Amino acid sequence: MHGFEKKGQRMIALCMLGCVLFNFPILALFNVPGLLFGVPVLYAYIFITWALLIALMARVAEKRD
Repeated sequence: MHGFEKKGQRMIALCMLGCVLFNFPILALFNVPGLLFGVPVLYAYIFITWALLIALMARVAEKRD
């Protein structure tokens, strides 16, 4: 398997992970009253997860096989 195919499969896996993390059952776990660093928990979860997915995608894109 070539490096390009591996990167493509990893990107697809990360997109699927994003779909799972931003879907109803997981989001419902974080829809609670409360604050995390002065930000509602749900918003903090969405922002942190979004930033983490971007970082992972950047790492996959820049990684040399």
